[in-house]
Amino acid sequence: MRKLAAIILFLMVVAGCGKDNQPQIPYVYVSLQLYPNSMDYIPTGGYKYIDNAGYRGIVIYRLLPDEFRVYERCCPYDPEKTGARVNVESSGITCIDPVCSSKFILFDGTPAGGPSPFALMQYRWSYDGETLLVYN
Repeated sequence: MRKLAAIILFLMVVAGCGKDNQPQIPYVYVSLQLYPNSMDYIPTGGYKYIDNAGYRGIVIYRLLPDEFRVYERCCPYDPEKTGARVNVESSGITCIDPVCSSKFILFDGTPAGGPSPFALMQYRWSYDGETLLVYN
């Protein structure tokens, strides 16, 4: 039994050795209710910033009429750096952190350039055709 426990422990340590140590963005409770078809209008392919939510704000990207992507605006490369906050570029397809120049694709949050190997942190969401709920 001790040998089995030692083997399992060894495998857990070895499995964790090759992973990137992603910096932790501080947890902030998020619970938002928006109306993307009226008051809080977000067109398909468009976005909206929510500055008073999340750690450094939230960006909501409307991928399809009934599908959204919701990201923390804090850059995951160095979240403690002052000003590390992504902004959507004029293309409307990517966003960039002006501090470290990391670029991310809004379709899925993956890095597309710059030093960050980490994707943007995503928030959960649900949508009933009228109300968009954003939460963690």
